[in-house]
Amino acid sequence: MADPRSTSRPSPLTTSWRGEHDGAPSLAEQVAQVPQQPGCYLWRDGKGVVVYVGKAKNLRARMRQYVTLQDDREKIPLMMQVVKSFDYVVVENEHEALVLERNLIAQYHPYFNVDYKDDKSYPFIAITESDAFPAIKYTRERHRKGTRYFGPYTDARAARDTIETLRKVIPVCTATCVEWKKAKRYLDSHPDDLSVANLALAREGRPCFFSHVGLGPGVCVGAIDTADYAKNIRQVERFLAGKRSEVLEELTTQMREAAAELEFEKAGRLKRRLEVLNGLQDKQQVVLSSSVNADVMGIYREETISCACVFVVREGITVRSAEFVLNKGNDVSEEELVDGFLKRYYDETADVPAEVCVGVELQDAELLEDWLSAKRGHLCHIHVPRRGSKHHLLEMASRNAHFALNRYMVRTGYADDRTNQALMQLESALALDAPPLRIECFDISTLHGRFTVASMIVFTNGRPDKGQYRRFKIRAELDEANDFVSMSEVLGRRYSPERMADERFGSCPDLLVVDGGKPQLTAAIKQLDELGLDIPVCGLAKSDEEVFVPWDDTPIVLPSGSASLYLIKQVRDESHRFAITFHRELRDKAMTVSVLDEIPGVGPKRKRAIMRHFGSLKRLRAASPEEIAQVKGVPASVADDIWRELRAWDAEREVVAQKAE
Repeated sequence: MADPRSTSRPSPLTTSWRGEHDGAPSLAEQVAQVPQQPGCYLWRDGKGVVVYVGKAKNLRARMRQYVTLQDDREKIPLMMQVVKSFDYVVVENEHEALVLERNLIAQYHPYFNVDYKDDKSYPFIAITESDAFPAIKYTRERHRKGTRYFGPYTDARAARDTIETLRKVIPVCTATCVEWKKAKRYLDSHPDDLSVANLALAREGRPCFFSHVGLGPGVCVGAIDTADYAKNIRQVERFLAGKRSEVLEELTTQMREAAAELEFEKAGRLKRRLEVLNGLQDKQQVVLSSSVNADVMGIYREETISCACVFVVREGITVRSAEFVLNKGNDVSEEELVDGFLKRYYDETADVPAEVCVGVELQDAELLEDWLSAKRGHLCHIHVPRRGSKHHLLEMASRNAHFALNRYMVRTGYADDRTNQALMQLESALALDAPPLRIECFDISTLHGRFTVASMIVFTNGRPDKGQYRRFKIRAELDEANDFVSMSEVLGRRYSPERMADERFGSCPDLLVVDGGKPQLTAAIKQLDELGLDIPVCGLAKSDEEVFVPWDDTPIVLPSGSASLYLIKQVRDESHRFAITFHRELRDKAMTVSVLDEIPGVGPKRKRAIMRHFGSLKRLRAASPEEIAQVKGVPASVADDIWRELRAWDAEREVVAQKAE
């Protein structure tokens, strides 16, 4: 397998294409010459910087999807605008392509690939297995051969506390111990003494602090041989791998054997160690059956950033959790986000469980399972839980990811930076005199001209200002839906001199957004002109996210993934949500009351009693026939009729709601 990172002469399987120039073939023509074999491809920009790395079973077919824009991911058109050249590497099979893809992403950190937001190294707990007397250590180093790593941990204190707890239970050396380092150097320089290492160290070594106070194994003074020390190391590794019940059973057996042989001091030490482990178990949450070993991965996404939370469940207990902030969010699909994180996470950790629970089906699930199974040495299954305890745990992981992302955004000022950036971009794109610190947006919601309402939402300094939200019932009598008449009416009422002087409506907006294209924008401009107001206004179409402005017939297209596009879409969507909520309230109230009017045996008096008893239409619809019959003056037979009519109406209501939207 060829690797572009090699400094030796390139393999004939590694090929590069450099940019288009006069007389040079186009990118599509170059891709047509790519072999139809498995491998990895690297898209590069005009400066030769790698912007994306991918893998494929058929390189030519996969890369052709990019240059012909047949890939339906939103980022592809933007990415291909900057792509000027590419490399590719042919390998033997898809498994090799997967491994190479992860290595190339780790090397180049391409902008369009899913990766950690900050490329910091996360802490691990490591065991130096290649040493005669392996030591435990807290480290952020890149993985070395001969050392086994457990993690990653996102909480450095938790990793250090785990080491401290383990050393209280199982005597092992720490790699930071000066005397252990001296013993290591001695054994490395005297390999012939390895067979009698404890005797040699007894002659050459001196006790470290932990050995002196009886808390260390005594490697430095030859108090333990390599075989007994290896047993301690195996216990530590099993504990870190989540096999805690095995360690508890082994220590319990040793305690009982020591007591049976009247070694009460040794039995007492073992009992205290068991108490430490049992205390640690009590602090951890039992979430699944004792046979379950799984990693549960929850994701929460914002616009261009997200967070993944991993619950590490071993023997049914959540032994630790870790949160990772990622550099992609709603700008990529959830599948791509989970796929990229899964590859990055398991590329670093050797602790692969029997099952990985994720929230979305992955296209490469079988290939990833093969890769993880090979790392684990046993079968590993990728599962999407739909119900039960694992689904509940997945939802909990997603909630924790949400909280962790919020903490990150507050700590780094990410939200403020994005908001400021969005307002500056809107000022430039819409040719405003100043950043739009107050944005008002209007939306109309109707059902064939009935129950027509309008919403007014306000964003102040880039954030929803819900205290300024207003909603309007359209007074014009409409035989059918007419957004232009409705928009003119609501703007006339909002920006009338009386409303403009009313402090409850706030100040004049810096930007007015109407939901719709050029016709809606024209109606808004006409109404503002009649009122003699000069308010910057734009329209936002739903289909292509195009922004219409008064001075140009060609709509403005804000860059995909930009902070400005995200903000103006958020404004539009919030306006639509607020309008449709009010519309449903009016429609449901009218339709529910009319349903009661049509039921035999329900007259005005009983209808008032029913509505007074339940207090709201929502509670009435959720009530059982027995609960309806509890209303004074409502017989059981009438209660049954009401319940059946409401159920039939609920079924029709969904169809009506879909048409309204």
